[in-house]
Amino acid sequence: MSLAIVYSRGRSGIDAPLVTVEVHVSNGLPSLSIVGLPETAVKESKDRVRGAIINSHFEFPIQRITINLAPADLPKEGGRFDLAIALGILAASEQIPKNQLNQYECVGELSLSGELRPVFGALPIAIHTRNAKRKLILPKENSTEAALVNQVELFPASSLLEVCAHLSGQKSLDTYFPPEVKKTHQETLDFSDVQGQFHAKRAFEIAAAGSHNLLMLGPPGTGKSMLASRLPSILPDLTEGQAQETAAVASISDVGFDIAHWLRPPFRSPHHTASAAALVGGGSNPKPGEISLAHNGTLFLDELPEFDRKVLEVLREPLETRHITISRAMRQADFPAAFQLIAAMNPCPCGYLGDASGRCHCTSEQVAKYRAKISGPLLDRIDMHLEVPRVAHEVLRKGSPEGEESSAEIKSRVTAAQQIAITRQNKVNSRLSAAEIKINCTLSEQGHSILERAMDQFGLSHRAYHRILKLARTIADLAHSEQIEIPHLSEAIGYRKLDRSI
Repeated sequence: MSLAIVYSRGRSGIDAPLVTVEVHVSNGLPSLSIVGLPETAVKESKDRVRGAIINSHFEFPIQRITINLAPADLPKEGGRFDLAIALGILAASEQIPKNQLNQYECVGELSLSGELRPVFGALPIAIHTRNAKRKLILPKENSTEAALVNQVELFPASSLLEVCAHLSGQKSLDTYFPPEVKKTHQETLDFSDVQGQFHAKRAFEIAAAGSHNLLMLGPPGTGKSMLASRLPSILPDLTEGQAQETAAVASISDVGFDIAHWLRPPFRSPHHTASAAALVGGGSNPKPGEISLAHNGTLFLDELPEFDRKVLEVLREPLETRHITISRAMRQADFPAAFQLIAAMNPCPCGYLGDASGRCHCTSEQVAKYRAKISGPLLDRIDMHLEVPRVAHEVLRKGSPEGEESSAEIKSRVTAAQQIAITRQNKVNSRLSAAEIKINCTLSEQGHSILERAMDQFGLSHRAYHRILKLARTIADLAHSEQIEIPHLSEAIGYRKLDRSI
């Protein structure tokens, strides 16, 4: 029977489900049909495969060829199945041996000349191939990315002819051994560039240590964007597990990632004209959005009220659940979204409310309408509300008398505090559950009394109550205190300013 089976990988969210490519060559009128829910790019592969086989000096069977991509209910997209289909046709027509095909998984798009072109999602493919205990044949351009996965045997190839020579035993492909990946990076943005703003720097240190969400409020030009852009310089490097998760999201998107700096937390800053689909992901074949591209990193939303309100509201669920599920009629895709939200806004439409220059002429109704663009439920999910005032001219000219701390100094304290939290509860403080808060965020009777009085006075929600406790726990960790003391709790309550004014 002229039947060959080749293993490949599809795409569903950040997963790479197994796709079994079954090729049957039989007598009949010459034809080639592909079944198994192929999309347009997959259907067009018949012409690419035909050209690649002929130009690689093989014979294209002038028979009836049926190709089944199983499972049949999984949509197949892109040119990633070209290599597997070509190998299946050559094996079914007995031009290459079949006996070793079950040891490999093959991905790659073919050119008409038979060259292999890279595909998206090489990292998830390598992870699943390793778990299936098979070897992976893939385009050379994808080899460095796939090699980030430990204990997977990779065989990069540049053409169909090289793969066939390997499977026939004529000339083996070399196993790929990745070069050493740098685990450090040189920061170009440093907190020492920010003059003054000690209160704001302190808030960013706390936010970084506990991965807390933060909203800055201040006039234009006070350094809000400058502060946000320097947050990655004080964040600890990702663990290899976190880096793999983040790289897997980048791998299936059009963004890509810098392998030399792959342990660096991502920083995403979409423009305020971004749509809801751009922010959370979407499309008929769902792709990750900005919140997933910021997984294990930071999402910075500048000019927060200028975003469409409906766009901002889609952030509410992922801020709590740390993942996003995109549902379509024929499929669902689940993407991780454990991001830290940093946002900035002006205090009023003109931007100068409360500024010493007295330039603001906005009415109270205009200010209320402007701030109402940020809904209460979204604001409730932001741990810290930070005022960023204008600094004195003398500070800008001469700098602070005490000098400015570098990012390296702040990062050392952040790393130490975060390590305390991870040792205690195996996660950062912002991700504590309600049950874990009761265990790790205990207060004295006086502390409970202060917090309850603040809740009654400012009308805080139960969610805000828990977020204050988690924030106070981070402040205590920065002070290397086992217990949450009154000063830690008072400082945490002080960061809920907008709950009182909006």
